[in-house]
Order: sequence, then C-alpha cells, then structure tokens
Amino acid sequence: MLIPLRPGELQTLIPAVATGTQFRFALGDPRKILQRLLISGIGGVITLLISQSLSFNRWGSVWLIAGVVLLLYILWGPILEAGRRNASLRRYPSAALFEGEVIEAYTKERVENQREQADSSGRLELVENRRTWLILELADEDGYLGRVSFPMTKTHSAIRPGVLIRCIVLSERKDFSSVGALTDAWLPQLKLWVGEYPFLLRPAFEDLCRIRLRKSS
Repeated sequence: MLIPLRPGELQTLIPAVATGTQFRFALGDPRKILQRLLISGIGGVITLLISQSLSFNRWGSVWLIAGVVLLLYILWGPILEAGRRNASLRRYPSAALFEGEVIEAYTKERVENQREQADSSGRLELVENRRTWLILELADEDGYLGRVSFPMTKTHSAIRPGVLIRCIVLSERKDFSSVGALTDAWLPQLKLWVGEYPFLLRPAFEDLCRIRLRKSS
C-alpha cells in the first residue's frame, strides 16, 4: 500500500540539517573518527602557523579563518556529510508512505575495507575486513517494491518473511511506476528500526503511520 505524502511532510520527516542520530552515524567508526581528528588537528595547526607568519600580510586573516575551519572539521565534517545524504532524498518530487511485508530475508558478506600487511615471512598480503549484511525484499498486494539492506546484528535475528514493514518510497514519477530510493524502515510488530542510514525522524514517522494508516483503513 502506497499513500502519497502531502506537501511538506517529506521535509518534516527528513530534515535538511543533521539530527543528533545522523551526526553520530556520519561521525563513523573509531578509524574514521581518527582520520577526521588527524585532518582537523594537523591541517588546522599548519594553517594557523602559516597565518602567524603572515600576520602583517593581508592574507594572514584568510589563513587564520581557514585554520579555525580546519580545527572544527571534526564537527562540521559529519554535519556536512549527513546534510548531503538527506538532500539526496529530499530532492525527489514524489514521496509515499509504504506498508507491506518482508517477502524474503537473506544475508550477504560485504568487504568493508582492505589493507596490506606483512605476514610472518615479511611478504605483503591483502587483508579484507568483511561484514555480514541483511537484505530484506519488500512487497505488498501490488507486487514487489524493492529492498532494504543494512549491517546485521543480533537484534535482527527475529526478522522473518511475512513481518509487517513500513518506510518512505521516493520516486521521480507521481505514479511511482519506478522507485528511486527507500528510506530506513520500521517493523512495528518487532518494534525495530532497520536501514543503512537513519534518514527519518523516527517519532514523527511513527506518528504519521498512526494517523495516515488509520484514516486509510
């Protein structure tokens, strides 16, 4: 079942500015946080030193501002990344509330990152960090819709075919004959949210489901 959203509802559900949950997600794992800290610290310090050497030059203030911006990269980097991801879905002209079911659930191994390291003989070997992802195929009475995939954890072991699932469907077309994207999804029977990225303001989405699905029933 697809229920088209009213004007402004998509912008309410997916904000332009990153939420706290989206900021934490965009901040990344410890490895990514360390990378951001190195860029912020090293870049900021070097730029500030340059600004000090040019303190009597008209470019000194420009380098000073650049140094402060780089020092704050650990904060504005995740905000910018989350805002970009939000904008990728907010741009769609058509959005609808979807209620259907999981018709298939299966896992797949994905390579998260690769690196080279020396073995006991001193030879370089490629080491892959793999992670198990869960893929959910979604459908309703009108047929197949699409899939939602995300890193699997123990809390996802209860997901089975036939469980009710709700999300927002995005499309370039008003008739939704082609699906452009799906947001993260809500499984009300399991009281569980799933998805690769937390696009939706979850309390607002749950309220929307209670109001719109009750009216449509």
